[in-house]
Formats: sequence, structure tokens, C-alpha cells
Amino acid sequence: MSDQDKAVKEQAEQQTGNKKVRLRVNQSDMETTYANSFRPVASTEEVMLDFGINQTYPVTDAKKEGPSAEIVFNVESRVIINFYTAKRLAIALGQLVNNYESEFGEIKLNAADRKVKKEAPKAKK
Repeated sequence: MSDQDKAVKEQAEQQTGNKKVRLRVNQSDMETTYANSFRPVASTEEVMLDFGINQTYPVTDAKKEGPSAEIVFNVESRVIINFYTAKRLAIALGQLVNNYESEFGEIKLNAADRKVKKEAPKAKK
């Protein structure tokens, strides 16, 4: 049983109070979208997660002290969840990322840290 399956089983047990629960996933109405960015917004009772695409545009008319680029966040979808679901989501995502990093190495969020350094060619003898 995968970690994800265990997490779903634990969630179902917590929600129903039963040890034996059957989970059936219906994907017939599912839509798939891609997002490279998100924006969380919270109220007192729920969390809104906006997902979309960040696009960077150069600013050519900016003064020297002004910004050299502008990032536009195009929101394509919004998911609204309660804080109980938000906490379960945070735990599940943490487990997924930890599993990924243990297999493939640390995910570096800073783009400068991800650049591959090229070695200088060795001199011929």
C-alpha cells in the first residue's frame, strides 16, 4: 500500500469514525489544468486557493530605479476548502514532497541554485 493510499485510508477513518471504509473515486467529470503558481487566501472559515500561470514581461519604459520586469498572474481556477481539508492537504503534500526528495534529491526553490555549473575544459598535456 502506497503512502498516498495510507493517507486516504487515514482520512476516511477520521471522517467516518470507522476502521473499514471503501473509497470509490469517480473521475468522469474531472478537468485537468496546469499551474506554475498559486495564491492562498484565507477567511475565518475557509481557504481559497487560486491556481494559474505566472508570466514575466520586460518593462522597457521603466526608469532606472523602477522594476525591469513585471509578473502577471493569470488565475485560471479557484478551489475553496475548509481548514480541516487544508490541513489534510498540507500533510499529504508534505509527504509527497518528502518522498520525491528522498528519491531524487532536494528540490531547490531558488532558480539560481538550480543552475548547472559547467566545468572548464581540461587543458591538454
